[in-house]
Amino acid sequence: MEIFFGKMPQQFHYQKDTRVISSSLLDNASMPFHSRFGSFQRKDPQCQEFVKRVIMSHLFKIIMISIVSVNAFFVVLWTDYNTRYNLFTLCEVSELIFVSIYSSEFCMKLYVDPINYWKDGYNLLDIIIIIIIFIPYSLRKFKGKHYPYLNIADGIQSLRILKLITYSRGIRTLITAVGQTAYTVASVIILLFVLMFIFAILGFCLFGVPDRGDPNNWGNLAVAFFTLFSLATVDGWTDLQEQLDNRNLALSRAFTIIFILLASFVFLSMFVGVMIIHTEDSIKKFERELMAERHVTLMEEKQVIVKRQQEEVSRLMQTQKKGDYKSFSELVENFKKTLRHTDPMVLDDFGTSLPFIDVYLSTLDNQDTTICKLQELYCEIAHVLSLMLEDLPQKKQSQSSEKATEQ
Repeated sequence: MEIFFGKMPQQFHYQKDTRVISSSLLDNASMPFHSRFGSFQRKDPQCQEFVKRVIMSHLFKIIMISIVSVNAFFVVLWTDYNTRYNLFTLCEVSELIFVSIYSSEFCMKLYVDPINYWKDGYNLLDIIIIIIIFIPYSLRKFKGKHYPYLNIADGIQSLRILKLITYSRGIRTLITAVGQTAYTVASVIILLFVLMFIFAILGFCLFGVPDRGDPNNWGNLAVAFFTLFSLATVDGWTDLQEQLDNRNLALSRAFTIIFILLASFVFLSMFVGVMIIHTEDSIKKFERELMAERHVTLMEEKQVIVKRQQEEVSRLMQTQKKGDYKSFSELVENFKKTLRHTDPMVLDDFGTSLPFIDVYLSTLDNQDTTICKLQELYCEIAHVLSLMLEDLPQKKQSQSSEKATEQ
């Protein structure tokens, strides 16, 4: 025992040393790799920046969306044999153009960021679509034109339209919402499957008897599952119930009503509710991101304008130091003459804030209302005074007549 326990620490110590040595060897082996690629700097930053601006521009997105839409239109024309025969040359040339454009787009994006390009799921989707595009050419090249699965390769070319997802933030938002609901939807589907399993066994035992039952709809578990799926979607359930009623099967109506209430009105409604909730959350998040992007863009424009103003002021100060003007006020007066009403100005004063402008406009509206009421009051006063002036000569005549009678 002493020998055994005496050797164990040495063995564990040896393993620990082995791990340390092996990890240090891996670190030493990876150091040249990291030193080579970690300090790697591109020799074409200007060209990279230019290509990046091109693929990130709004015009490039519009062009790619138009190209994908036109490609989808040609796929529709390709499904008609007469049109394909009459426009065979046009279809072949357009196919080469579309493949060239998609390949060029892939090369441009890979050139801009060859490492982070593979981390984006939508870029991987584009790669899968490009691979799908080249599958029919490869099969015709190596397997011949009469390969039995060539029709499947031609049919999956319809997946090209999925390239629109890359250039549509709205579609990406919906896909994100669907991805967020995956766990909850999976739970609902599992519960629905458990419910269908219970009712499938129960339906097979009640209505699947070959002699007096309905073996066409309840004869085995697979057929019972398909029948329950029809009941869950409430598609043709009256015909299924009529077949059970014709055989005078007991509890058939109670069975159908209970399953439809649970499957259609509870589980399917729950599924739709979960999708709606997550979709609304994704849309709100998308709107917040748009507001944040607009705020960032506005701040960048503001910084550019402020920088331009600072450069102008610095230039004016340097001009004054050269002695071209007697005082700074004279310099500013001459600068005012060069200003135009279209020149942007960035002011951080309280008077330029949106709350102040809102309150100020409301105050002006109240002042306008008060002035209108005062004008109406002044008109009434003027009217009363005019009536009083009209009555004044009559009163003077009556007073003069009274004096004459007294004399």
